[in-house]
Parts: sequence; C-alpha cells; structure tokens
Amino acid sequence: MGSLGQNVDVTVGVLALQGAFNEHVQLLREAAQTIATTDMDQRSWTFKEVRNKLELASCDALIIPGGESTAISLVAQRCNMLEPLRDFVKVLRKPTWGTCAGLILLAEAANQTKKGGQELIGGLDVRVNRNHFGRQIESFQANLDLPFLKTAGKDFDTAQKPFRAIFIRAPIVEKVLPTVTGVQEDEAQLEETVIAPSRKIAQGVAKDIKLADVEIMATLPGRAAAVKDDEAKERLDAEAGDIIAVRQANVFGTSFHPELTGDPRIHGWWLAQVAEAVDRRRHIS
Repeated sequence: MGSLGQNVDVTVGVLALQGAFNEHVQLLREAAQTIATTDMDQRSWTFKEVRNKLELASCDALIIPGGESTAISLVAQRCNMLEPLRDFVKVLRKPTWGTCAGLILLAEAANQTKKGGQELIGGLDVRVNRNHFGRQIESFQANLDLPFLKTAGKDFDTAQKPFRAIFIRAPIVEKVLPTVTGVQEDEAQLEETVIAPSRKIAQGVAKDIKLADVEIMATLPGRAAAVKDDEAKERLDAEAGDIIAVRQANVFGTSFHPELTGDPRIHGWWLAQVAEAVDRRRHIS
C-alpha cells in the first residue's frame, strides 16, 4: 500500500441519501483497523454518513454507494446536493469512489435513461449501460482477479485470493470516452442517454492532479474466454470482457458491490489511495 503519514486526521464520507451506505462504513472501519495493525505509521480515520453539503465539506474523500441511482439523484437534487457533489468530484478533485449506482452517477454519460429522468455528477469519461445484467432476480456472484489488489500484499493476507464480487442489477462501462474538459457532446446526441454538465478544475487546487485518461481496473470474463476457435474468438473479442471497474485521476468506480461481501480488501486499497491524495493536497497547500 501507499505510505501512510503520522498524526494525520482523514475524514471519509459515505453519501447516505439512499442505498447501502451503512455497509460501506462498516467495511471502511475494518479496513482501517487492518492498516493500523500492519503499518508502522499511524493515521486517524473518521468515517461518517453524509446527507448535506456541510457534512460533505468536512470530508477528504467520499463513497457513493450502491442503491437506486435515480433515487439518489432525485434526493440529492431536492437536498441541493448535486452541485456540491459536482464541486467535490470535478472541481476540488477529492478522491471519490462509486459502487454500482455510484458508478452510474459518476459517469459522464449513461444510457437507458430518459432525458430529464436523472442527473449525473460526472467525473469518469465513460458511458455506462444501466442494468446491463438484467433484473434483480438475475443478480449473481463471480470470482474476480483484481491485479491492483496485489499491491496491497503486506496489509492483507488474502491479497492473492480472487475477490468474490456481488452484482445486483449492475451496470457496466460499455465505452471509454475521449478525455475532455467540457461535456461529452457526441454522447448527448444518442437516444435515451444523459450526460453530466461540464466542470473546470479549480485554479490552485491539487495542481498535480491532471485530467488523466480512464484506466480499466477490472473486467468480467465474457463468452470469448470459452471459445477455442481463433477466428470465432477474434469476432467475439468485444465481448471478451465487460468493464466493471475503472479509475480516472481522483475517481474510482466499480459496477459490483464490495460493501456487501464482508471482504475489506478493496476498501483498504482505496484508503491507501485516499491517504496519498490527502498527503499531496496538504503538502501543496
């Protein structure tokens, strides 16, 4: 994991407007305990539920949980939270992780959505396909090989084990979009597709954070993995793996629900990323 500083207070919020926010808080606490017992440096972590802009302003990082993306968006709009959330993610560039519904909200474009039916926060230059795997009764679990977890070696004894992921009405990233500072104009022309509003990076805030390209962090093996004929496999290459985890600068998104597994490894890995980002930001300021 990344280096952890001494005597540094870090506050991580979990958006608690709807969805599995309590489960995230519990796994964050477990992950922080693991870090504290395996790393010589100590850090004071505070994990809190976030329901208004004052609570959000006190956070160094944020998780947007799984749930109903439309419901989270509507409640955030009624609570006057959408603009503060966009500022947090796309202006202040603070570390933000979205799971399932959170991934949808953090995408710059989402399909299967009626115009005006849902607002997006944005931050990830991707188009997500909502409910890609169907209805809730078609939910499933899968063992994932997550290479980024292997960097967590000494902090988690199970770092080499597959991660048993839970998919519930899960989206996927169906397209990585061009990295742009404005809006995804081409996406706006597609039917049943909504896009996030434009945001510029604030002057003087985390200048070392660039608008990086999207990094694919994990895929779910598709049909091509079981095909032996080379020509057929090449034709199916586009289906060889659904993109289920991505990262772009300060934003991380997963289409599955790590918070429902009881496995704190991804939470621990992400807290290490948060620690590094907080150290950079406080060094700059």
